[in-house]
Amino acid sequence: MKLIKPLNQQPMNEEIKAYNHAQTAGFKSICDQLAKTIDQNLPEAESKIWHRHPVWFLDGNPIAGYSIQKAGVRLMFWSGADFGEESLNVVGKKFKDASVFYNHISEIINTDLERWLQKAKEIQWDYKNIVKRKGELLRLK
Repeated sequence: MKLIKPLNQQPMNEEIKAYNHAQTAGFKSICDQLAKTIDQNLPEAESKIWHRHPVWFLDGNPIAGYSIQKAGVRLMFWSGADFGEESLNVVGKKFKDASVFYNHISEIINTDLERWLQKAKEIQWDYKNIVKRKGELLRLK
């Protein structure tokens, strides 16, 4: 019997799976849910551990990722400052990132996360070439 994989579902990157597995039980469940949802909504993205954290890229440009911080699991969108989403916290002025922190899996609102991931495809700043441009960010989409 051949197993049929649902559309838009790819296996989780092994490095990301190992990263998630290394977390405490509560944070592991958050990380697993985030990775699963990002993989489902960005099937064309490349995922890998980048600067020691899971990150998803479109055409070499970082789009979304998460990391463990004192405040919880930080989900970050590199161009999130332009999403127009009140739930995302915009920290810096120089870059266009925005993020949200989770401390329990029940805090993840899938409809919000899926909407943010759709916006991440549509709204992108060129982080891939930021070094070449000496810190200057240009809008791609």
